[in-house]
Amino acid sequence: MNTMAAPSLDSEFNRYWSLLTPVQKESLLSVIKSFVIPRERISIEQYNKKIDEAIARVEAGEFYTQEEVEKMSKEW
Repeated sequence: MNTMAAPSLDSEFNRYWSLLTPVQKESLLSVIKSFVIPRERISIEQYNKKIDEAIARVEAGEFYTQEEVEKMSKEW
């Protein structure tokens, strides 16, 4: 890694970060954390529980359609 580029990258990141909405920042922060915070493996039972919970949310109507997501993304 080129250490001379690091200050420039930090400056560029900060410049773009300040332009983001709180929702966008939260989304990117979760991505960043996934790179630096090791994830704990979960059991198959925990995995299946998460799947069941997600299915229940969808069945309860707690989701966005593709059209809704596209409309929301135009507001970013």
